[in-house]
Amino acid sequence: MKKIIVGIVIGVLMGSAVTWIFSRHSEKDEHTEEHKEGSRVHRGTNGEVLVKVDKATQERIGLKTETLQPAELSMEVKGYGRVVDPAPLSMLLVEQISTEASLEVSTKEYQRLKGLYAQEQNVSTRALEAAEATMKKDRALVEAAKAKLALTLGQAAITQSNLQEFVRPFTSLQAALVRIDLPLGESLKVSPQGGRIAALSAEEQPIPAEFLGPAPAADPQTQGQGFLFVLRTNVLPPGAAVIGWLQIPGETQRGVIVPRAAIVRHEGELFVYMQTDEETFRRQGIHAERPVENGWFVRTGLAPTDKVTVAGAQQLLSEELKALSGGEEE
Repeated sequence: MKKIIVGIVIGVLMGSAVTWIFSRHSEKDEHTEEHKEGSRVHRGTNGEVLVKVDKATQERIGLKTETLQPAELSMEVKGYGRVVDPAPLSMLLVEQISTEASLEVSTKEYQRLKGLYAQEQNVSTRALEAAEATMKKDRALVEAAKAKLALTLGQAAITQSNLQEFVRPFTSLQAALVRIDLPLGESLKVSPQGGRIAALSAEEQPIPAEFLGPAPAADPQTQGQGFLFVLRTNVLPPGAAVIGWLQIPGETQRGVIVPRAAIVRHEGELFVYMQTDEETFRRQGIHAERPVENGWFVRTGLAPTDKVTVAGAQQLLSEELKALSGGEEE
């Protein structure tokens, strides 16, 4: 009798186990099937990854698109540099003022003795020669001070009628002197017509800059062709690393303006999501060359007729990455 009871219990347990396993398997199959039916990531005919989002979902996540606008911009060359430290300029300016003051005194003394000597009023030839030597020495010191400033400011320093007033905005931080160097191997045959400067940490916010002249000496690190610019507004702090766009004469460049809101960054790359039909979006890598007031100028990979997402792009990226990382892509 005990054996019969034990057999019944074992049979019941085995039946329950089989039923549980079967039900779990069915649930898993149902879940997988439901997920496959709801998958939004697919492969296009050329192997590209496409994200399909129905109209209702687009409205729910607030997805919006804009048609790209064509643009033609003047030629620009990209370079990197820094804001020049004005402290050495301040010291050189003090030296300049000091030497000019000494020259003024020694010149007056020489002229006084020269007049007395001509009138034979007890002025020896030695005294006159000593005064002349002092004047010449002071004049040489003035020229040396100017040369030192020229090594920092270039030829623009020499041509200034009032060098003190020219340097003062830099030393008082009302303006900034910026040096931009082109990459080694690149050079310009013509001088820039102007430029735009931005902090390296805020590349999307360039500031108009005045072209001052070519840098008087090569940078010991970059060894590239250098140029000096002046920032009059939104002055950046001394030593700040900057990026510059040098405006040069030449043919205009054609491209499109990509709104900032459309650009997505992932693993060091920039891209947008293009709308290929009413419910399908494709990720397109871009090379954002130059920042403009309302976005970035892009020359290749996009056309003025393309539509890109300006809201909801991050959700599309999340959907794509989720599918690709989980092997859920169809």
